[in-house]
Amino acid sequence: MSEPVNFVVERMPLMGFTEKAYLDYSMYVILDRALPHIADGLKPVQRRIVYAMSELALAAGAKFKKSARTVGDVLGKFHPHGDTACYEAMVLMAQPFSYRYPLIEGQGNWGSPDDPKSFAAMRYTEARLSRFADLLLSELGQGTVDWVPNFDGTLDEPRLLPARLPHVLLNGATGIAVGMATDIPPHNAAEVAGACIALLDDPKASVETLLEHVQGPDYPTGAEIITPREEIAACYRSGTGSIRARARWEREDGLIVITALPYQASGSRILEQIAEQMRNKKLPMVEDLRDESDHENPTRLVIVPRSSRIDVDALMGHLFATTDLERSYRVNLNVIGRDGKPRVYGLRELLTEWLEFRIDTVRRRLQFRLEKINDRLHILEGLLAVFASLDEIIRIIRTEDEPRDALMGRFKISERQADAVLEIRLRQLARLEEIKLRDEHARLSEERTGIERILGTGAKLRRFVRGELARDAKDFGDARRSPLCARPVARAIDVTELAVEPVTVILSENGWVRQARGHEIDGAGLPFRTGDGFLQAVRGRSTQNALFIDAAGRSYAVAAGRLPSARGFGEPLSKTFEPGPGVGFVGVLMGEDADLAALVSNRGYGFKVALADLVARNKAGKVVAKTEEGTSLLAPALLVPGGWLAMATAERLLVISAEELPMMARGRGVKLFGLEEGEVLIAIAALGPDQGLALTSARRTQVLAPKDWRRYQGKRGGRGRVLPDGVRNIIKIATQS
Repeated sequence: MSEPVNFVVERMPLMGFTEKAYLDYSMYVILDRALPHIADGLKPVQRRIVYAMSELALAAGAKFKKSARTVGDVLGKFHPHGDTACYEAMVLMAQPFSYRYPLIEGQGNWGSPDDPKSFAAMRYTEARLSRFADLLLSELGQGTVDWVPNFDGTLDEPRLLPARLPHVLLNGATGIAVGMATDIPPHNAAEVAGACIALLDDPKASVETLLEHVQGPDYPTGAEIITPREEIAACYRSGTGSIRARARWEREDGLIVITALPYQASGSRILEQIAEQMRNKKLPMVEDLRDESDHENPTRLVIVPRSSRIDVDALMGHLFATTDLERSYRVNLNVIGRDGKPRVYGLRELLTEWLEFRIDTVRRRLQFRLEKINDRLHILEGLLAVFASLDEIIRIIRTEDEPRDALMGRFKISERQADAVLEIRLRQLARLEEIKLRDEHARLSEERTGIERILGTGAKLRRFVRGELARDAKDFGDARRSPLCARPVARAIDVTELAVEPVTVILSENGWVRQARGHEIDGAGLPFRTGDGFLQAVRGRSTQNALFIDAAGRSYAVAAGRLPSARGFGEPLSKTFEPGPGVGFVGVLMGEDADLAALVSNRGYGFKVALADLVARNKAGKVVAKTEEGTSLLAPALLVPGGWLAMATAERLLVISAEELPMMARGRGVKLFGLEEGEVLIAIAALGPDQGLALTSARRTQVLAPKDWRRYQGKRGGRGRVLPDGVRNIIKIATQS
């Protein structure tokens, strides 16, 4: 029978346990996941990926290896977490549109600016380190950093990487921890190195002095930074603020060509945003959009204005304000300092602390090298003793049972020197080998003197670090991609202010439509297709809706600026809309939403309606006037405020006040004209106080002046008066200015 097991029970308040557990989790997220370290600018997973790739000999110029191999090594040796998150971190470091200076060179599909997460699975892609990664790894094996056990204690990994430039600023970082976040924009390597050199020359240099070198962030996509310099300086003083970036564009043969997008902006998403405004009739001045991006032109979005009279600057200002062509980026220089605590740094404080790390790293590297040199010189001194007494050494080796002890006693050399002498091969005893050893001794002695001189004073060490920074800036620096152009904040312009042009919409008898720029167009004088003819022309603005009415009482709407040009015959409305079978269009209206139109059937019933109520959102239109079988709607008339409505049969005319028409949004209306059996209305016309009324018969047209048509005034529902003999059998009436 086994002995009973004694359990130790620890009791603690639930509040104390949960508080400690949450704090432990918070510190883990802050220090080991979300925030970069000021030394190398990397988060733990990034650092482990770069180090694992160096251990796999995936340096720049090496043969590519499958990304799955790298991810497997990272997870198995250093980072026991999810493979998806690890691979995504690896992809980010390989995307040239995400990193200003990519640390990984990828082969295969690594995503695109339109969709950064469209990369292929890790079993398909291949990777190796970029040349820029040398700035993080080249001094790794030179005693520059501390090493710590990995998660299972079987391997060692570097606590930090010995960055030769302030990588924390070069590629930036974003991250969300518990109760804090970081947003560090990318910067130009040459500019940041220049600021570091300025600090080495003058440790008391102000932020303004540093900003003579660091002009601002430098995003990889090359968009303009439009934030004023004063605001940029404020960001660098406090470590927090915001930066606005705007797409770069140019005019090319009347087209608008966008050549650079803001950081992390998607070209396809921007085109969708513009197209959505076009569908909502908020961009009538844009005719077409194209994405002409290719390998030669990674960003080439083309916007086609509707005409050369468009105010392109106003249009682009509107697009900057309403799409991702202009974006704002938060700045929050929150990093883990050398003391292991997170804090928000200003530019000067950040570079000062990084330089302390760099100076300490170089000191450790030089000290490590000095120890190696001293050890080698110690061995060389022992070897050179061999050549002074070769015969004696050979005798001792041949005759003594413990030649090492004998050599140490006879020549006063150390144990390491004696071992080195005993390991010499016979062919190394040649005179030429002695010369090589003396040359190496002289060279190493000179190098030791130089290192001791550098380590002797802080000023010389700082000058040495300065020289290395200058060389690295020359080797890895490049030209700025994001120009600084302070510009006013873009403003979204009301659609009525955008590219407003006068237009004339012409409708034919067979339902073909076209629009012409300007109000001087004589619609009746335009050519029409064989068997077709002029029906109606209305004037308005390109931003207004053209409202078409069919004989069945349905209304349809389309932006006038989107109608086909009057250079040809136009297009049939049936191509744009879906009227009922055999139903023709009787007229078109244009005006403001609050304007009123008269809708009257040939049976004498009608009402007035606001143009806003005639706008339909679909191709099938909407019913606004109810008509019975055998009843047809007449061409609508746009009413004049305080005016009249003229209604005519073939032989009678009635003019009533527009105020007598009932206001309705939909319906049959009321009786406006008292028709007899077999009698129908043939046309209506809206009249102003100073307008004439043209009566057209088969043979001629007669115009009634205002004083003449007023004789036909009557009440709603009346029969009006018979027309004179000379204008009987009229076929249409129209307003005459």
